[in-house]
Amino acid sequence: MAKARKPWIVGITGASGVVYGVELCRELLRQGIQVHLIVTDAGWRVLKDELGWNTSDRTAELGRRLDPADGLLTLHPVRDVGAAVASGSFLTSGMVIVPCSMGTLSAVARGASDNLLERAADVVLKEGRPLLLVPRETPLHAIHLENMLILARSGVKIIPAMPGFYHQPRTLEDMVRFLVGKILDMMDVEHDMYTRWGAHTNESISDTDRPY
Repeated sequence: MAKARKPWIVGITGASGVVYGVELCRELLRQGIQVHLIVTDAGWRVLKDELGWNTSDRTAELGRRLDPADGLLTLHPVRDVGAAVASGSFLTSGMVIVPCSMGTLSAVARGASDNLLERAADVVLKEGRPLLLVPRETPLHAIHLENMLILARSGVKIIPAMPGFYHQPRTLEDMVRFLVGKILDMMDVEHDMYTRWGAHTNESISDTDRPY
């Protein structure tokens, strides 16, 4: 029998671009991969502002939006520092924070554990498991960059929310799927989220088909 894949922890913070975190969760659940989700209070605010989620009943809204099946999705309150993911003895494949605010990035770089999301990231780091951060901010000042360098030197993968265009996106969904695909690549999870370089046909997009 195939060995069961360990769950992934996904954190969603108050940075713009929560659609990336939602789409990543959907793809992991679609593939039958367990997701332990942590959303900060600011993250819930952005889910409401950017995607129109009803955050008055968070558990019900997650069930409606992500359609979890077979108990694959577990939501952990951000203040529950006693949750399973706060311990290194709870085995996971790693953690992705997407999108990652500069405040959260700074906390992780400095080893802070003021909430469950920060604690989970610290645990993943100390256990030597993959930690991926997807910052979404512009412009970046020197402190942002220094914090990213600290994390990169500690083995953290920094995946800025920068869209690519070589796959010839036609829609906003194409651009979202491209970035989520790049995240999945770093997680070593197979996918078909976008067309890879070299996989194009010889046909090019006509000028009338281009969205720009």
